[in-house]
Amino acid sequence: MINNILKNCCLITFALIAPITLPAGGIQKSLNQNKFLHNINEIILSSNTSLYSYPQSNAKELLVLDLGTTLSVLRSWKVSKGETWVRVELASNKFFDNPNKILKGWIKM
Repeated sequence: MINNILKNCCLITFALIAPITLPAGGIQKSLNQNKFLHNINEIILSSNTSLYSYPQSNAKELLVLDLGTTLSVLRSWKVSKGETWVRVELASNKFFDNPNKILKGWIKM
């Protein structure tokens, strides 16, 4: 009887304390272990620019971005020697903004 109680106490103690040291348990040994993006490319627009649905001049214009808008660069696309397009994402507050708000598109560089 006492042996079973001792085993159960040890088992419960281990079950409560051991997961803390596991990766999903809550303790982080170092913040460097997380894979944070260190090279986030951002651009700030120096003029009004159109945001397009795909990287072509005849694409549907989604909206016009104002001067000073900050964009995160997702990827770039070279159409020809003199024509480069960039896939961008607008900064937003996902909790308070309209869920139908356009956040991604293409701009011509």
